[in-house]
Amino acid sequence: MIEIYLFVNPLGSICLDIERDILSFAQAENKKIQLRLIPLVNMKTIDGLLSLYNIPSHDINRRNQLFEEIYSASLDFKAAQLQGKKKGRHILLNLQEIVGEAGSVYSPDLAEKLIVESGGDLEMFRSDRQSPFVKESFQIDQQIAREMGVSKHPSAVIYNYACDRDFGVLVEDYLSIDHIKQLCETSEENYIHFHDPVQIAKAHEQSVPKGHLHLL
Repeated sequence: MIEIYLFVNPLGSICLDIERDILSFAQAENKKIQLRLIPLVNMKTIDGLLSLYNIPSHDINRRNQLFEEIYSASLDFKAAQLQGKKKGRHILLNLQEIVGEAGSVYSPDLAEKLIVESGGDLEMFRSDRQSPFVKESFQIDQQIAREMGVSKHPSAVIYNYACDRDFGVLVEDYLSIDHIKQLCETSEENYIHFHDPVQIAKAHEQSVPKGHLHLL
């Protein structure tokens, strides 16, 4: 079995691209692949977004707005997941598409519209969305990220038990579907080969600086 922990911005288009690629890859493969999507928000991710959007780092109002919107969208996702993985993914991917790709404004009303579109129970969603359980679940996700050394998105941690390995591999900054596929190889030779950033660079004809691939 293969486990993939994918840490994402629930309103980000870049994260949406890799999610789509991984979901398509998982559906096409005969291997048993378990994908866990984890919303991530911290000071470093907010700093990264400010830089991406060319917003001055000292713009406190915009910083707070970004944090609140991403945190709110994360709770939307966690609440929707309580009604099933499909409904959770429906909200997550559509929030990323509508807000991240199309540039629409995020709002709680948008999340409620999406839960209805998915066939979910709106009253249950509203209740769960405000519950301590959902907020605690979000905090647990952030703790998982800290324990795995993840501080930015998109990042992925892959556990490939088919190779008889009990450690995970963290890939960040240069995350692509090619990296995911390589780490999902059941060939021991290929799996070990991928642990060396120099070999990654040769395989993908790109520069992958040391420090962006870690064993956990």
